[in-house]
Amino acid sequence: MDTRHGFGRRAIRTLPYGALAGSTVLMLITDFARVLPIAVGLGLAGAAALWLFWFITLHPQWIDRPAVMRVFLIGLYCFFPLLILASPLFALFIWTGYMFVGTAWSGRRALVGAAGVAVFSAIGQIGGFAVIAEPAVLPGFLVLLGFNIVIGVSMTRMAMRNDAESERRRQMVVELGDANAKLAAALRENAGLHAQLLAQAREAGVLDERQRLAGEIHDVLAQGLTGIVTQLEAADAAEGRPADHRRHLDQAKRLARDGLTEARRSVQALRPQQLAAAALPDALTEVVDGWSALNAVPAELITTGTVRPLTPEVETTLLRAAQEALANVARHAEASRVALTLSYMEDVVSLDVRDDGAGFDLSAPRVASESGGHGLAAMRERLRRIAGTLEVESEPGAGTAISACVRAAA
Repeated sequence: MDTRHGFGRRAIRTLPYGALAGSTVLMLITDFARVLPIAVGLGLAGAAALWLFWFITLHPQWIDRPAVMRVFLIGLYCFFPLLILASPLFALFIWTGYMFVGTAWSGRRALVGAAGVAVFSAIGQIGGFAVIAEPAVLPGFLVLLGFNIVIGVSMTRMAMRNDAESERRRQMVVELGDANAKLAAALRENAGLHAQLLAQAREAGVLDERQRLAGEIHDVLAQGLTGIVTQLEAADAAEGRPADHRRHLDQAKRLARDGLTEARRSVQALRPQQLAAAALPDALTEVVDGWSALNAVPAELITTGTVRPLTPEVETTLLRAAQEALANVARHAEASRVALTLSYMEDVVSLDVRDDGAGFDLSAPRVASESGGHGLAAMRERLRRIAGTLEVESEPGAGTAISACVRAAA
């Protein structure tokens, strides 16, 4: 029986007294003519009541101390045979011993304790120790004893299971309360972290926008101005050749107009002019043809795979990578031929730019004086923002190959 909660604890404090009082009243009614047994029985009942009063009523906290309850229950086992000798009717009180077994022992020991109570209950029910000695009664006693043991042990086992289940549920409630408290604390902490993340996101957004604008300025203004300076220098060199002089001036004017248009579009955060009304392969073809005509170097674009639309960020990044790569070829490579390959694969899109120019040593990369070294860094940063990669291969005298690879996000 569960003595820790509710009815079990109240019952263990009251039922033994009621059973003891009932057994005493039955003894007085049935044995009223036997003065000596009645006196002995009253004395034993009073002693048992005092034993209960000391351990259960005066010290209720002892119920939760198994070592103390074992002493109490052993004392009851000593009272049981004496009470049976005074009157077998005290078997009604002996039955309450089952209530204390679970407070003193656990597991198999509790079952053995319950069997001990069953033995004394059966002796009282059969009529006492004197009756057991009669050969004719012994078989019936054994049957009654077995019945009491089965019932007592079964009830004790069931009570132990109920106690274990109650303890498990209580522990689950405690753990659930702890989990709820931790969850509430975590939610409060997450609220603070969320505010920090929002602040960091704003700062990261500002930094990212600065980097984007730096890349736009480099890709649009720096490249355009470099081309204009190159054409103006060529025009000065062709002063004595009116046709060439005029052609270089016209090229410089065209570059200036294109650069102005691109600068306005970049400030307005629009897509590159070439992508405004054309697909990526067509926009790249326009860039390649314009660069080839401007620099008098053969260049071609090869497209492989199934062409499909990509996100504006991906297409813009690949277009800017092509422009930067071609600008580097014009400034440094002294190439006689350039080839671009745009490859649409299952989950990625790559752009390869190869030239047969002078190349350079990757272990000691040179810094372009006019770009301040921003070219490759800007390309890598652009690709990093969309989870792309940039690979550079080059050797002195063997040309340069640049490969930009991004996920094919539709």
